[in-house]
Amino acid sequence: MSTRSLGTTLATLVLGVATVLGLAQPATAAGHNYVALGDSYSSGVGAGSYTSESGDCKRSTAAYPQLWKNANAPASFKFVACSGATTTSVSSTQLGALSSSTTLVSVTAGGNDVGFADVMQTCVLQSEATCVSRVDTAVSQMQNTLPGKLDSLYSGIRSRSPQARVVVLGYPRFYKLSGSCIAGLSETERSAINNAGDVLNGVIAKRAANAGFAYSSVVDEFTGHELCSGDAWLHSVTFPIGNSYHPKAAGQSSGYLPAFRSAV
Repeated sequence: MSTRSLGTTLATLVLGVATVLGLAQPATAAGHNYVALGDSYSSGVGAGSYTSESGDCKRSTAAYPQLWKNANAPASFKFVACSGATTTSVSSTQLGALSSSTTLVSVTAGGNDVGFADVMQTCVLQSEATCVSRVDTAVSQMQNTLPGKLDSLYSGIRSRSPQARVVVLGYPRFYKLSGSCIAGLSETERSAINNAGDVLNGVIAKRAANAGFAYSSVVDEFTGHELCSGDAWLHSVTFPIGNSYHPKAAGQSSGYLPAFRSAV
């Protein structure tokens, strides 16, 4: 056999094996019909540069869905994530953007269902004991009522877009413990909030897996950039108050965007 024939044969074998193993070149992102669902962590609250059409939903041009769209030029793009959204409101007001032709979906949801904003307000304004008690209540909701709400949302997504790849993203861990903060919440409060975040992410990951969706954590991306790290990608208590405990533009571009991109 000639050297050229041998090379051709080997190349054919390699391509055949790659196809069998699922290693063949994936379809380009340009072919995607992408819909971005979810709450403020997907709309981009805290990142600034909100579009006028989005109103109180505060969809940012610096949010990870828009950044992914800009870099990948999908065939179509619908950005309907909204500040304050719960699993119920995503189901009732956002799923109309999906269709049988949708090929890619991203979603963050669950934090508002367990009173994320109220938890943080309680911890900032009230005693350590009251804070920890409020966190415990939220954890109970995560374990007992949130799973069914997520199942309902995910079922709705799948029924409307049966062929889509659905990427569910989690939430960052808020605090670096024993970090640089010398005021504000106690270490006990920070630890309780971090632990609750881990429970929340665990519940979301399990329900996503049960639905056949991809789950992408952002905890690794934000490690070293939590509050009290000295290089936070999250706002602490700030003005406007709605930005508090949300990702800055750097948290969207260097935290959420890589986590989403890795799962597409």
